[in-house]
Amino acid sequence: MEEFTHRLARIAAATERALRESLPPVAVNPIAAPMHHAALNGGKRLRAYLAVESAALFGIDVINTAAAIECMHAYSLVHDDLPCMDDDDLRRGKPTVHVKWDQATAVLAGDALQTLAFEILADPLTSANAVVRVKLVADMARAAGASGMVLGQVQDIAAETATAPLTLDQITALQANKTGALIEWSACSGATLAQEDAKPLAAFSTALGLAFQIQDDVLDVIGDAAVAGKRLQKDAEAGKATFVSILGLEAAQTKAKSLVEDACDALSVYGSSAEPLRQVAQFVISRDL
Repeated sequence: MEEFTHRLARIAAATERALRESLPPVAVNPIAAPMHHAALNGGKRLRAYLAVESAALFGIDVINTAAAIECMHAYSLVHDDLPCMDDDDLRRGKPTVHVKWDQATAVLAGDALQTLAFEILADPLTSANAVVRVKLVADMARAAGASGMVLGQVQDIAAETATAPLTLDQITALQANKTGALIEWSACSGATLAQEDAKPLAAFSTALGLAFQIQDDVLDVIGDAAVAGKRLQKDAEAGKATFVSILGLEAAQTKAKSLVEDACDALSVYGSSAEPLRQVAQFVISRDL
């Protein structure tokens, strides 16, 4: 796991360098400071790791897809933190964008980060092949939009006022959209760059994304808010169903471990080359934030 930790840190640093080069300069653009605050405010960079390591499976050295997915992820967090959504004051231990600036600035900073993700993917430096670039853009649009992350957020908001808590199948579908869709894009982007079959990586990421969310629900119950850098147990306070509330803590942890095994099994076609991806799967259920 120590080797994985070093790889994750190396990819995170490279991604942040790429982000700094892509973000507008603070000195000349009034929306730049909140964009920098959102995109460069730490984080695990797991999606960036998946993008880089999935490309490495096919012998491709890339950082642009990592920067693009982190822009899209940062946008989603900025908007998710707004009072009209999850209403959070802290993100990664620092004030959220709407708290540090204001709500309008947060909306616009999120919008700018979202569009920057597509700008990065459309750059010939991402791939010399225009067909590949178009597919990366189209796949991200689907993953982030009304068939993916946005749909999941709508489902999550609807659950807050539902007359009955969601069932296990409904929560699974919600999280596959809200969290899993961008994780799948990250893991499959390497195959897209190489114009190879992405099915094994899609199966890997489906299991990984669900394990990731279950672990989030577990940490919401047993985690440390100081470590997480955000307020915990909000779903329980709101009476929302979670994997833990439905399955119980121990069964949820068991389910997450089983999903990680499924994720690793999906990578068998790649042999030992996929070890960095197997390591991130193990990390997902061992992390404490």
